[in-house]
Amino acid sequence: MTDVDRHAVHAHAARSPRRRAWLIGTLASAAGLAFASAARHGAAPGIATALAQTPPPAGGANAGYAAFIALSGKLTGHPSFDPVHGKRAYDALSHADAQFAQNVAALNTWLGSHGGVPSDVVTQALQIDQPQLAKTISAITRAWYLGLVGEMPNVQVIAYERALMFEPVKDILTVPSYCRDVPFYWTRKPANA
Repeated sequence: MTDVDRHAVHAHAARSPRRRAWLIGTLASAAGLAFASAARHGAAPGIATALAQTPPPAGGANAGYAAFIALSGKLTGHPSFDPVHGKRAYDALSHADAQFAQNVAALNTWLGSHGGVPSDVVTQALQIDQPQLAKTISAITRAWYLGLVGEMPNVQVIAYERALMFEPVKDILTVPSYCRDVPFYWTRKPANA
């Protein structure tokens, strides 16, 4: 095997969808565990306190949207969001679930009284005690990270290149922007192989 062939094999492995999904999942899990552990053990006392003390804005025409953005910051750890993407996510989520605004308010209150950081353990507890709130957490994180709202066959794409799933690898990989052939063309064996 020549150096060129070895490079092509390594380049293909680095871009495989399974590896990318594994990498994103691993990085997201590690970040969540680090914040939860730091807050729990007092290594970063400001994290839990700041998140727990961030009240959702009250009143006004944009109160629901502002509460959604505040909750999104708690769920994703991002301090700010693209306003167009945020409005699109809020509108789509509100349209998909008639109780969305009430669930957002309930989650902001719940997280404020339970330590602030929604780790996997907190989400699992919500699935047992309040499954509708756990479903809202999943819908919000799916909207921000995957850019998708709703379930099949009524999935709405609200973002692609601005989806947060590309953030962890943006310094290494570019966002795929077009398909070079028919869908799943990469699964066929090349004609010259």
